[in-house]
Amino acid sequence: MSFRIRMASPADAEELLAIYTPYVEETNITFEYVTPTPEEFRSRIETTLERGFPYLAAEGEEGLLGYIYATPLKGRAAYEWAVESSIYVRRDVRGQAVGQSLYAVLEELLRRQNVVTVNACVTFPNPPSQRFHERIGYLKTAHLRHVGFKRGRWMDTLWLQKWLVPLPEVPAPVRPVWEVETEDLFSKSYGK
Repeated sequence: MSFRIRMASPADAEELLAIYTPYVEETNITFEYVTPTPEEFRSRIETTLERGFPYLAAEGEEGLLGYIYATPLKGRAAYEWAVESSIYVRRDVRGQAVGQSLYAVLEELLRRQNVVTVNACVTFPNPPSQRFHERIGYLKTAHLRHVGFKRGRWMDTLWLQKWLVPLPEVPAPVRPVWEVETEDLFSKSYGK
């Protein structure tokens, strides 16, 4: 299966929401209780893009296969070079390099933006997600116990982190995604 990766747009909201909905309604992977409305989901995409961060979609012949985005880790200025990533892949295409390819493109865009670290928060236990992140170079940095309650049980989270560049003595300012070159990443095919 081959696919391309592109910047998502608010027009993709309903199709991306269809990917996300089973995770909300059937799993503890997201701590969200109620599936967002298409309007709310559209607003989330717009806000991420307006803030200058990547929101990417993998698109195959049969439609959108998954998405990934980055948001600021925290609101304080000193956190500028650290982001949190979120990724969701259609369950019928897992294991076909969609997630790995989305992360590769996201990380390269973030490098070009001068971001230093990507942080992923994974529900625990969730062995497939933990193994996936570790396989692509993320290291476990924190285990928070009993921080979420969903579907009748208390859940933990793991924080995994990846350094995109060697730690700079003085980091360059983070650039908005629209100021970085993307054509080389968006013009090729991905997949197995």
